[in-house]
Amino acid sequence: MNISSAIVYIAPSRLEEACAVLGSMSGVEIHARSAEGKVVVTLEDDDTNSAADRYVALHGVPGVASVAMVYQYSDDESDTEEQES
Repeated sequence: MNISSAIVYIAPSRLEEACAVLGSMSGVEIHARSAEGKVVVTLEDDDTNSAADRYVALHGVPGVASVAMVYQYSDDESDTEEQES
């Protein structure tokens, strides 16, 4: 499991369009946004590699100027299951 959060900086004139795209992306949830174009999102995925791909995809959303990761948590569920046995 991989959970991370980021601040996505979006051109204010494209905020609505970009948020619609972000909201439709699997595993992406919008938690807050400002009129200036700062959007707080979380990303949840089962695989660290696909999470990295998702960050690349965030950069490709029309209107996105930059993406800054704020927090990242990764847990290998198989290790947890082995320790519990």
